[in-house]
This record gives sequence, structure tokens and C-alpha cells, in this order.
Amino acid sequence: MVGSASAFDLLAFHERAVEIDSTESVDEMREFLVETLAEYGLDPEVDDAGNTLATKGDGSPHLVLNTHIDTVPPHVAYERDGDVVRGRGSCDAKGPLAALLDAFLAHDPDGRLTLAITPDEEVLSIGAAALDLDADGYIVGEPTGLDVCNAAKGRFEGTVTVEGVAAHAAEPDSGANAIHGAAPAIAALDSYDDAHGPGTHDSLGAPTLQATTIEGGEATNQLPERCAFTVDRRSVPPETADDFRETLEAHLQAAAPDDVDVSFALTERPTPFLEAFHTPEGDPLAATLAAEAGGEIRPFSAATEASYFASDAPTVVFGPGVLADEEGAVAHAEREYVRRSDIEAAATALRATLAALV
Repeated sequence: MVGSASAFDLLAFHERAVEIDSTESVDEMREFLVETLAEYGLDPEVDDAGNTLATKGDGSPHLVLNTHIDTVPPHVAYERDGDVVRGRGSCDAKGPLAALLDAFLAHDPDGRLTLAITPDEEVLSIGAAALDLDADGYIVGEPTGLDVCNAAKGRFEGTVTVEGVAAHAAEPDSGANAIHGAAPAIAALDSYDDAHGPGTHDSLGAPTLQATTIEGGEATNQLPERCAFTVDRRSVPPETADDFRETLEAHLQAAAPDDVDVSFALTERPTPFLEAFHTPEGDPLAATLAAEAGGEIRPFSAATEASYFASDAPTVVFGPGVLADEEGAVAHAEREYVRRSDIEAAATALRATLAALV
């Protein structure tokens, strides 16, 4: 028997979802999601990349509701204390998933509505990178405290390698010390943005560039022939990963001594880096959802799969729960929690937004 959307219990769905361990495998969680969609008369598809997809309507505009079902380890068991639900994934992102699913099931669009749930956002985003949905807008579910996040910095990572010539430490002039060569290259990170950066973004502020790990040398009495350090880049529009790689390498080469070689390579990964994105505050998707949710329009402080969609169409990040509160970390922390009333509020705002836009 096909259920009705009005009978969907988003809090019961959320409780069961948080009970499911999605840290090492999403198979059980995806099966639960597929069974739930089928119960309400839909015919969901699981594609080759592990995405769960369901569609209602076939007209225009086309709006996509997206979030993920994987969670970071370790699994934290479900607990409930009145309005507060604790457990791994409670806010990141099974609370947003429950709200998105409620709105999706409740709405019969004049246009087209797609639910696209990815399997590996916390790792490599292979699912999101494989999506090609040609939409007119995307709502990405993440814990935003019911604010509408219309922008986020990107994150790039790579390794700077400094190569010199090994020699006896007692005869330094016979070699080229790679560690000594790395020192001015590291110092040059501080001047990179003044010389080549994209500038300060109106919403996201300034980009950041930091050295985060370093290694070099094999013996305490030998000039090292190699030193390598990792850099973490938090980008703002319009900077791309490829532009950053080329420009940073040239900047560091110019700063290093002539007797060493400097190269920079982005970390290899099977999917594109999450680049920065920005949707104007006045865009109907952002403005409508913010008005219905009663929150602010602001940037999101973490990188998300929204960056894969924002080049296609206006994209916002929205959901119940928070990344951190006045006591410290919430998402990805042992104390992860979400308020049931916020899940319901998110679902109500999403329903109203879909009714207005699709």
C-alpha cells in the first residue's frame, strides 16, 4: 500500500537514521532511505556512484534537494533528552536529511523536484562529483542553525617540494641545504595574497594560506637534499585550484635561493577540490528560504558539496543544528546533537519555499 506524504513522521525517520551506523559503510542507511521513498510511492534510483535519486514532476523550474548519508567516525549512539537528540549524524547531516525528505514527500511540484543524496561527502565526494542534474537551483542540507548560507570558502591542499644537493654538514658550501631553502619559501606564503591573491570577498572575507606539515632531512650530520611542506588554502571567488597552483609555484620559486629548486603540486584526489562559491543574497532561492526560516543570510564556515553545484545554478546551504555552539564543537564531535523542534522548523520552511518556487 502506498503511503501518503502527510503520514510521514520526520522525527521517527530521524531517530532511526541516527541509530544506523554510517561511519564505515552507508549501505544500511541507503537501504533505509530507499525503502522509505518506495513506501511513499516513489521509485528511487541508486546510480553507479552510490547516489540515491528520486524525482517528482517533469516541468520547469527544476530544484534539487541534496545532502549526504555518510558520517565521520566513530559512531556515537542515539540518545534523546526531551527536545534534544544526540548521536553521530544527528545534525551532520541526518537532521537536514529528515527535513529535506519531509518537504520532498509533501510537495507536488508544478515544475520538477529532485532528491539527490550522496554517499561520501565526508571523504572524497565521488557521488556529488558524478551528479549532472541541470537544475535551476540547489538546496544543500547541512547544520546552519536555520540560517541560509549563500557562500563558502573553498579548500585546496598541496605540497611544496624544495630540492637541494646533499653534502656533509662540515662542508656546507659543497651542497645546497633544502631546509634552509624552504625557510624563505615558507616566509613567502605571507606575501602571496598581497601579490597574487583574489582580494577580500564581500561575504567571505580574505583567503587564508598556511603551512601545516613539514618534513626533511635523513641524517643529523648531512645537508638535506629535500624538504617538503604541506599548505592549506581556504579560497574565495574567483580563485580556482589550477590558477592557485601555477601562481603559488612561481611566487615561491622567486622567493627561494638560486641553489635550490621549488615545485608545488596539488594533492592527488579522484574528484575536484571543493572551490569557493557565492550566490547573491537577493537571489529568489536565498531570499525566499531565509524569509520562511526567519534566519540570516550568511556564509557557511565549512567546505561542502555545494561548490560542485554552484557553477550550475544558484545554491544555498540550509538545515537544523549547528557546527559549533558556545561550548565548542558540535558536528563531528562526541557531543553532536540537534533539536527536534529545529528539524520541524526546517521542514516547515522548506515546504513553504518549495510551494513558492516550484
